[in-house]
Amino acid sequence: MACVSTYLNFSGSTETAFKFYRDVFGGDFTSPIMRYGDMPAEADQPPISDAEKNLVMHVELPLLGDHSLMGTDMLESMGLKVIPGNNVQIALRPDTRVDTERLFNALAVNAEIEMPLQDMFWGSYYGSLTDQFGIRWMFNCDSKD
Repeated sequence: MACVSTYLNFSGSTETAFKFYRDVFGGDFTSPIMRYGDMPAEADQPPISDAEKNLVMHVELPLLGDHSLMGTDMLESMGLKVIPGNNVQIALRPDTRVDTERLFNALAVNAEIEMPLQDMFWGSYYGSLTDQFGIRWMFNCDSKD
């Protein structure tokens, strides 16, 4: 089922923040916390330091209704840094790749493409961009159709 989430970026405090949010909202994470050490090495990326391997690559906490809160630690070693304006994104999870491509392409007009849509190691079709108004969008489609 298609849904929208809020995605939060942190500088090393994602796990602490999400444990706090879990206490506030109740419930539990949708799956175990995914850490940078779980990620396969990429030839075009520098190796992840031992200190960074335990940081949060992805976590998801259902909030109210169908809305969930997701988060990550942004690694400066990967050229990422949390600054006001990039600490929140709108995460879209369309039902189909066709819908994903339609929305991505429509929002991509005069946009900055951070990552073109592509198949990812976690099994999803993923891409991200900042639209012409400075709003950050993430797309994650689990469907193979």
